[in-house]
Amino acid sequence: MPKVMIHPAGYHNVREAVDRAFELFPLAIAGRKVLLKPNVLRVSEATEAIVTHPAVLRAVVEKVETLSPASIVVGDNPGMFSYGANEESFTRTGLMEAALGRYQNIGLDSLKVAFDPAFMPAVSVSRAVMEADVIISLPKFKTHGLTVLTGALKNSYGFLPGAQKAMLHKAAGSPARFHEMLVEVFRLRVPDLFIMDAVVGMEGNGPASPELRDIGLVLASDNGVAMDSVVAALMGCDPARLRFLQRARELGLGDFDPGTIEVIGELKPIPGFKLPPLGGEANTDNPHIQQLIESRVVLRPRTDPELCTSCATCVEQCPVSALTMVGAIPVVDTGVCISCFCCQEMCPEKAMALQ
Repeated sequence: MPKVMIHPAGYHNVREAVDRAFELFPLAIAGRKVLLKPNVLRVSEATEAIVTHPAVLRAVVEKVETLSPASIVVGDNPGMFSYGANEESFTRTGLMEAALGRYQNIGLDSLKVAFDPAFMPAVSVSRAVMEADVIISLPKFKTHGLTVLTGALKNSYGFLPGAQKAMLHKAAGSPARFHEMLVEVFRLRVPDLFIMDAVVGMEGNGPASPELRDIGLVLASDNGVAMDSVVAALMGCDPARLRFLQRARELGLGDFDPGTIEVIGELKPIPGFKLPPLGGEANTDNPHIQQLIESRVVLRPRTDPELCTSCATCVEQCPVSALTMVGAIPVVDTGVCISCFCCQEMCPEKAMALQ
């Protein structure tokens, strides 16, 4: 029977909850590659509660370091708001400092992996994800206008660098299909442990809502489906109504039935918690969000010949080999480019523009 820990915590004493999580869900870490994956949606301040709080990340980094001098990488691929701003997203949020020197831009190197052809025949996944021996996912307790909540399963969407996220949004075509697609991404590499920042949560139309709630909890589990089921219950939502949990159970990834989950702690629904519409209308009926998705799908890098010095750094750094030198200018193959914008980040002359 899967277990989910619900532990009281504040950001000042979050290490106690992290220690308890590792007691309940011990991991064999010694001598292994460990990836810590926070939720880094976009450039923001830690007080906005849009990302995993730096105090939670720091506590987990420090805990893993005490268990073993393992090879630790902290990384994420930010969402549609902040493509090409990996370092800035980590720095502004305070997560760069909290990573204690373990940060890595995991978007700079990726592997092509077969995917569900109903959406895309293949996706590029950060190499750090596919080559990690242990993945510890650090989601944030938030709502989401398309999936109702963004938790353990949704946090794995950040395994994909660049505009593939927008492409998959568009390919899904409906909220139900988007739920199903998320599960396909999640099972590309299921994390080994989930530790959720629910000290300050988000309600309303997340994942970047200004409506915050002091919840005072840290959750942990080694099963993401069980964790998201408990998150739904805390939010006052019947987990059986969420298509991504239904699909995950169909694929044998876990169960959302409360009778199949052992809760360690007090599961008490948050009074008056504000949920977005359960049908995904908050996103699908919002023209601004749809325009954002469309704009991210079509964005491609283009070289400014006035600034380019033909150093070919962009060609060397492209994780999918979409750039080649044509004469003295790098040119993008739009059929290969995943719009991760590594070329823009790495160009020493700032010669790559997004158009």
